[in-house]
Order: sequence, then structure tokens, then C-alpha cells
Amino acid sequence: MAPPSILAPSESAGNSSSTEINWDEIGFGIIPTDFMYMMKWSIAEDKFSEGSLVPYGNIQLTPSPGILNYGQGVLEGLKAYRTEDGRIVLFRPKENGERMKIGAERMCMPSPSVEQFLNAVKTTVLANKRWVPPLGKGSLYIRPLLMGTGSVLGLAPASEYTLLIYTTPVKSYHKGPLNLIIRDKLYRAIPGSGGTGGIKSIVNYSPAYKALKEARAEGFSDILYLDAETGKFIEEVTGCNIFIVKVMERPVPVEELLKAEEVFCTGTAVVVNPVLSTTYNTTRAEYKTGSETVSQKLYETLVGIQTGHLEDTKGWTVQVD
Repeated sequence: MAPPSILAPSESAGNSSSTEINWDEIGFGIIPTDFMYMMKWSIAEDKFSEGSLVPYGNIQLTPSPGILNYGQGVLEGLKAYRTEDGRIVLFRPKENGERMKIGAERMCMPSPSVEQFLNAVKTTVLANKRWVPPLGKGSLYIRPLLMGTGSVLGLAPASEYTLLIYTTPVKSYHKGPLNLIIRDKLYRAIPGSGGTGGIKSIVNYSPAYKALKEARAEGFSDILYLDAETGKFIEEVTGCNIFIVKVMERPVPVEELLKAEEVFCTGTAVVVNPVLSTTYNTTRAEYKTGSETVSQKLYETLVGIQTGHLEDTKGWTVQVD
């Protein structure tokens, strides 16, 4: 199914910044914006090129790049927000750049410096700033991809790499509190012990599709995964972290989760999203949701900082324009 048209009938994506956009029609999906950013690295140069904006569209790849043959790539996800006074800000983008460097090292890839990453993200957002929704209408999702684009047949790192950044306007990932199911002997990703669970590797995600499809067919929103080492402690949901009130940074066994008063998930896409229930075998536990919950207060505080409604005392936001 094609993405919804959010442009006025007489307009197109290539028109000026005065294009009227119907922000009420956006959801969480791909809506092509005006520009994307590309920056390349090659063995011959041994550094990333300066990088440039190109019109949003298809990219050309050899049939044998490292990304397609062996999944050599990492991704990031962050957002640009419109503040109450009309500014455009990013939320903690430096941490995304640092995480990409860690992931690239694990996947045996060169990576742009944090400064190059930040400049590339800012450049992409400014080029697509008309796609940053007004306050209260959503945000501009930013997807940086670092991938092996050089040809490779044997098991070896690619000889060329590309940083690609594209954007799309989005609303919330989930539309309400989540109903989660816990699956035994099904692991989202395996950190440590040589696994890639500790980085945002491209290969981490598609193995979860089958189980997620089955869970949704049973009426659940998502899956809550247990740790791969013991199979006893809760770890994460398919695309976001999970928090339990009261919060303590330690392993949490399933039995404790089932007795919790409130549970919520966090992530760039989901922001802060309450969990309505979790199901483990034949046991279903329900949790508090609503305006007086900790998760709602955290959501309001986080979004307040991102939109300029509350003072950013931590220096988390970075102004783009």
C-alpha cells in the first residue's frame, strides 16, 4: 500500500517551502522528503569524502556489496523537533554518533567522526526542514545508515562504505498502551560473548519478524524478550527498551515483572509508551496507565525538554537552525 499523501492536491514534494502539508495524515511510515545525504569511504582514500545532499530517491548498488551479501552495516535513529518558539532541535545527537562508531568498530567498518556525523545530520535536517512537523503534530525521524557498499564475495570486509541519511515525518510509533507477551527460548539479540546484541547492527532486526508477526496475530502488541544467558531476566521489547516502576538498574526476573505496578517502554520511535499488560504462559499481569502514572510524567517531561516547553538543564538538545 502506498504511503498516504500529506501534500495538498495541487502540490508535489519538489515544490517550495510554502507547500501545504496535511500533518493530520502522517503516521509512522516512509513519506519521501526532499533530500538525503551521502558520504563515501574507500580504501584508496582511507577517509570519508566531504559528503553532499542528493535528491531523495533510489540508490545504485553492485549485486555484491557487503551490506547485501553479508549484512555489514549499522543504523541509527534520532529525531528533530519543532519547539514552541519555532526552532528546530535534535535530542542528544552526539550519543548517536558515538554509538555508530562503536557499532562500526564491531562490524569491522570505518566510521565518520562524531563531528562529521553531527554535521551530516544537521545538513540533512536543514535541507528537509519544511518536513519537520509543527509543535504537537509529530517529529522528523532521521535514519543514518552506515553500510558496506563495495563488492565482496569471500568472507571479508567491503572495500567501500557509504553513510546515507534520510528523513521522514512521523507521529507516535504505538497508538496506546502495549499488551506484551513473553516468549520462552526466543531471544531478541545476544550481547557479549561475541554477539552483536550490544550494537545497532542491521542483522539484529529481521530475525524477530516471524515471532513478532505471530504475536500480533494472537492480539499482542509486541514481544518482551528474556536474557539469552539465563532465560529468567527481562531484557527488551523488539524495538525499544523497557522500564519498570520502581526503577533499579539490575536484572529483573519475570516473577518480579508480573508483580509490578507500572511498566513502560522507551526508544527514539516510541518515546515513552506505557505497557497495559504482559502475558507469560497462562499468566496475564495488568499495570497502571493514565494521566497520573510515572510514565506519563516522564513522557511530558521528555517531550517538554524536546519542544522547549521545559528548560534543558542537561544540555541534551542541539539547535539545528
